[in-house]
Amino acid sequence: MRALSAYLDWRWRLFKIAIDYSYNRNMKVSVAEAKNSLPKLIKAVEDGESVTIYRHGTPVVDIVRTMEADREKPKFGTLKGKVTALDPDWWKPMTNDEVEAFLDGR
Repeated sequence: MRALSAYLDWRWRLFKIAIDYSYNRNMKVSVAEAKNSLPKLIKAVEDGESVTIYRHGTPVVDIVRTMEADREKPKFGTLKGKVTALDPDWWKPMTNDEVEAFLDGR
């Protein structure tokens, strides 16, 4: 009888831990709190906690951890030959006549 009681007590503790981890791991903070403690909230999310930001008692944002950071480096020159300049002298300053025409709306 004693072994059964110890077994049930052990099972109850495991069940209680499972409930605690599933329901109490959600951190609820206000917008003002989130503004003041963003690094702490990010660390909590990294540690596996879910963080919900509330505005006037209504949940508005969940902070979640991304699956994996994008580690791909940018590839330069991928648009080479695809972009063409209509006016090759577009970078040169406008002449006074062109400025006047532009400002007059001609």
